[in-house]
Amino acid sequence: MTHTLVRTTVLPADLVRVFDVFKNPRNLEALTPPWLSFRILSTTDEIVRGGTRIRYRLSLAGVPISWESRITEYAELSHFADEQLKGPYRRWYHRHTFRAVPGGVEMTDAVEYALPFGPLGRLVHWLIVRHQLRAIFDYRTKVMTEMFGGTPASVAAFATALETGG
Repeated sequence: MTHTLVRTTVLPADLVRVFDVFKNPRNLEALTPPWLSFRILSTTDEIVRGGTRIRYRLSLAGVPISWESRITEYAELSHFADEQLKGPYRRWYHRHTFRAVPGGVEMTDAVEYALPFGPLGRLVHWLIVRHQLRAIFDYRTKVMTEMFGGTPASVAAFATALETGG
């Protein structure tokens, strides 16, 4: 079963500034909650572009997890997508889109993901994973708010979440 998480946030900044933060793979560490112990191990490019590969390590409940992704779509100042090549999910496809709107930049994270292990994976998703993903993207919204000079209330008022697939 494939699940979808969509999170849209309006950031009070210009498109070039926001996109520049996201096209630097090293900024992933700052956008990821500390409880994941997320660390970049290597990246094939200093700036994200089509084909860039990124290897990292994180920890869930003390269990170390290796992850590798590749940028499969890239359009400057518009969008890019990373796809898991190696990691904990059966499928992980994360598309980041950016567009200028009145008052800033609308940034949308859309993640399509599936867990392995059939019925057990569905149970783990229901009990744990969906809550963890919400917390991760809530943290990202908080950090982006601080990074781009908005107030939590003003940015949170524009944040939306959509989940499908249970």
